[in-house]
Amino acid sequence: MIKTNQEYQEALKEIEGLINNVKPNTKEGDRYELLCLLVEDYEDRHFPIDDPDPIDMIKFKMDQLNLKSKDLGEIIGYKQRASEILSRKRRLTLSMIRKINDALGIPVEVLIKDYELTK
Repeated sequence: MIKTNQEYQEALKEIEGLINNVKPNTKEGDRYELLCLLVEDYEDRHFPIDDPDPIDMIKFKMDQLNLKSKDLGEIIGYKQRASEILSRKRRLTLSMIRKINDALGIPVEVLIKDYELTK
């Protein structure tokens, strides 16, 4: 386990040295994989990243795919609801969550997260 910031920095340097020269199924390849796992574990413990807000994630994904509010309306089956969802005036329903997950690939764990509605 990596326990200190110094050990973390040393592991990163070693990974950097191995990354371009590593071959699978070798001692160096196994060391590289182990170091990556240890670094990932350290980062998860010391630099946790919360799941994004569901509406922000939908907007981000729509921006990536160049989708508009009407496109979201077609996905969820309620064109008029899309703008209400995006403006946080209405909550996502289970049916909407399933459709958005299928169409946009946003994880259900993100979509079910609670969020504030505007008044």
